[in-house]
Amino acid sequence: MDKIYDTIIIGAGPAGLTASIYAKRAMLDFLILEKWLPGGEIANTYEVENYPGINYVSGAELADKMIEHTKQLGVDITLESVEKVDFEGDIKTIVTDRNTYFTKTVVIATGASARKLGAPGEQELSGRGVSYCAVCDGALFRNKVVAVVGGGDVAVEDAIYLSRVAKKVYIIHRRDELRAAKKEQEKMFAIDNIEPIWDSVVESFNGQDLLHSVTIKNKKTNAISELELDGVFVAIGMNPNVDYLQGAVALDEGNSIITDSLLETSAKGVFAAGDVRNTPLRQIVTSVSDGALAVSMLQKYL
Repeated sequence: MDKIYDTIIIGAGPAGLTASIYAKRAMLDFLILEKWLPGGEIANTYEVENYPGINYVSGAELADKMIEHTKQLGVDITLESVEKVDFEGDIKTIVTDRNTYFTKTVVIATGASARKLGAPGEQELSGRGVSYCAVCDGALFRNKVVAVVGGGDVAVEDAIYLSRVAKKVYIIHRRDELRAAKKEQEKMFAIDNIEPIWDSVVESFNGQDLLHSVTIKNKKTNAISELELDGVFVAIGMNPNVDYLQGAVALDEGNSIITDSLLETSAKGVFAAGDVRNTPLRQIVTSVSDGALAVSMLQKYL
């Protein structure tokens, strides 16, 4: 058999990067794999105000700081996409698009991706007026009319960010109150060019080559209306990135990985950290905490 690592960390977002820092300090023989670019979803976050010790920082800056920290410790991030895994037995197998690796333990830290509405026209107009990242695409809609769909923290943060570049921002929510943190709600409601559309859902995205409107249904009155827009930003939550696992660990009804209090999954020696697991709070600080705990627990397992 080829080389056997002490652990392999899958994913280089806040959870995976923290895990790599702790693995390096523990002098473990490990590998960290990342499908795209290191940093995770925080790189797409406009501003972070709730990370202890840092009053304000952009998501991209914080991601860069974490990546730089790992580099200074001598951690090398391997850019390969995991395609399948085998967690049976004491030695686990991880197959990427380039190599096959063997390891005694695993930390799954692949995070989550933006959830789609599934309404007609959404897929066809994705990248043509429909977006899932306000920070990435907001500048394209300077002085235009846009909408955010959702009612959580991300939706409100997106609306605030977009209000600085767009002429008008609607926030479309299926209920009559938001779920976002009260402080962020207060900040948003104080902005003149943001207007909420309550009790409503998007029925379809309309346009040929580019989005020109959305069809909206009021859930209380069943009234149908059309709202002309240049862009729509969908912010209705995240789907855990677990497709490659193919039943290797137990998932809950939302496809999040089920872990015990010590972050071990249903597969012995396999731990999950960050947004990919069934956690009641998905924040940078909780992902960082998970990354540290996962490595501490796998050390005991080893």
